[in-house]
Amino acid sequence: MFMGEFLHSIDTKGRIIVPSKFREDLGASFVLTRGLDKCLFAYPKHEWEVLEGKLKQLPLTKKDARAFTRFFFSGAMECEIDKQGRINIPANLREYANLEKDCSVIGVSNRVELWASDHWNTYVEESEESFAEIAENLLDFDI
Repeated sequence: MFMGEFLHSIDTKGRIIVPSKFREDLGASFVLTRGLDKCLFAYPKHEWEVLEGKLKQLPLTKKDARAFTRFFFSGAMECEIDKQGRINIPANLREYANLEKDCSVIGVSNRVELWASDHWNTYVEESEESFAEIAENLLDFDI
């Protein structure tokens, strides 16, 4: 399980250090893709396979299903962690998530998310304002 929040910087070549607490669970290689809310999602291979199986079951006849599947898979790539614990994030994914310098790397249960730190901080501030309402809405799910 991934949890916690870490601040790292992207270098000029698009490399970022993967927090040591996440490396073992992500594995030597994992899948990185465009996520929701303008961040990147990183999945260990076994979690990616579970998600892939679910997405394959979406009906091809539904426009939203096709759009989401295209969005998700077209941005996906396999990443390998180098000897210094870094990954190289391709330019198209850096641009999508606006990753330029300071990045927040967060654990979210079965995945890791990479955010531009200013975007992450804004998201947290906005979410904190409605956290009680969000929690109340989730009570229907026995949380």
